[in-house]
Parts: sequence; structure tokens; C-alpha cells
Amino acid sequence: MERPWLEAERWLLVAVLGMEMLMGVVGNFLVLLVKVTCRGHFCCRYWLPFFSLTMSDLGCSLLIIPGSLLAMLTGRQRSPWCEVVSLLKFAFITSSIGSLAILCVQQLIGMASTRSPVFVVMAAACLSSWVTGVVFGSVPVVYTWIRYDPAEMLCAVFWENSYSDMLVYILCAFSICIFLPFLLIVLCSLLTIIGHRCEMDGEADLSSVSPKLVAFYMLCYTPFVASELILLGRMDLSPAPHWLRTLSSVMSYLDCSLNPLIYCSHQNFREAGLALLWTRKKPSTEPVLTSITRHDV
Repeated sequence: MERPWLEAERWLLVAVLGMEMLMGVVGNFLVLLVKVTCRGHFCCRYWLPFFSLTMSDLGCSLLIIPGSLLAMLTGRQRSPWCEVVSLLKFAFITSSIGSLAILCVQQLIGMASTRSPVFVVMAAACLSSWVTGVVFGSVPVVYTWIRYDPAEMLCAVFWENSYSDMLVYILCAFSICIFLPFLLIVLCSLLTIIGHRCEMDGEADLSSVSPKLVAFYMLCYTPFVASELILLGRMDLSPAPHWLRTLSSVMSYLDCSLNPLIYCSHQNFREAGLALLWTRKKPSTEPVLTSITRHDV
């Protein structure tokens, strides 16, 4: 039996989710605005994975976090929104780690996203991370493994009949969507550090923040991975502890909110954002010629 939320716990989570939603929506929207309108003010050789990652964070902040917030206020999520939230959350998780893996690969090979052949390959890789997430997120929806989980504050996958089905699905999903990108991130990061290729062309690239992005992603999604591993180890198909499932949702939402702050740790990006927000067109104080009168002598 799931224990009910105490009133104080419920309102604390509502406050936390509201703060994460506000930070995620405003922060990622501003990041997209700066990336699109101020690209000439900072160096960003690998803009495509950054754009994909920001779209994933913004989508989570606009769709998933508000869904959990409303579920805490109303006590449930209704179909078909229940199934849509479950599918999208897995798609956003997969696209985020896929975008980070693509960013690390591009840093290693040192080829910018603006070159046509590289752009096509990187665009296909980013798209495949989104498609893979949607495909694996659709499987539980098709097989009706989805129901509302009060601990996770959204609709999640629950297993009631077959341990073998659960084992096959989780192993396939983690191997393809999580473990493979994770290996690419670790391998490419190590090779990049060994090769000292963190900065190019004498100017600090926005990709210099990628180690922070990777570190916070791994930290924030550790509870999620731990809860899935606990589920794998339980033959009776009982889920992970209540508090761990709640922590996994809160921490995964926190990652979407923190990424805009990590971008702002890059000086040129921060200056471009500040210039966009606070630069105003000053009224001209110089005299302006409005007309000419000709006098014949």
C-alpha cells in the first residue's frame, strides 16, 4: 500500500515543483532566445546538440513538471494525458543524454556543426535520440503498463504479471537509450581531456560548460537509475521505496532547471544574455535635420 501524502509534504512538493517549473520555463526560453538572436556574441561551434538539449529541457518544463504539479493538487492524472506524460518523460530523458553524448563526440573530433556533412550526421543523431525515446516510451503505453504513481507524481510503468517482460524491456531500454550514450560520454570526455582539445580557435567555446552539464545530469538522474535497478532486483515486481521514487522525479526536474544556470557560467554567453535583457535604445540627443528652407537673394 502506498502511504498518503501528509498535508505539509504535499504543499512542500507543490512549492518545489512550482519553483522548478518557473526556473525551467523562463530559463530555457531565455537560453533559446540568446542562442538564436545573439549567436554572434559568443563562440558556439557545436550549437546543434545544445539546441536539442535546451528543447528537451523546455519541453519537460512546459509539459511534464506542470503535469506533476496538477497531479499533486488534484490527486491523480487522467487518461489520455496519463499515457502522454509517461511517453514524453522517457523521450525527454533519452534526448537529453543523447544530446550530451553527441556534444562530447563533436568535442572529441573537433568539427563544428556548421559544416554541411557534419551537420547532416549530427542532425540525424539528434533526431534518432528523440525517435528512440518515443519508441521505447510507447511500448508501455501500447501494452497498458501505465498507471498513476503518487510517489513519482506522474503516470509511470507498473509491473503486475510478468517479471520476464519487465526484465527484457528495462534491459533493452537502458542498454540502448541510457548505457550506450553514457559510454560515449565517458569515453569521449576522457579522450578529449587527454588530447587537451577543450578550447578551439583561441576563444572559449560554449562547449567548455559540457563537463558541468554531464556532471549535473549524472547527479540528478542517479535516483532514477537506482529505482530502476532496485526494481530489477525484486522478483515480486514491487517498486522502489516511496521516497526514492519521489526523489527521482524531483531531481530529474531539477536538471532541466539548472542547465540554464550552467550556460550562464560561460562569460560570453552570460554577457550576451545580459545585453539582450537590459540593452535599451537610448533617445537621440543630437539635433536632427527635419527640413530645409531656401531663401533667394
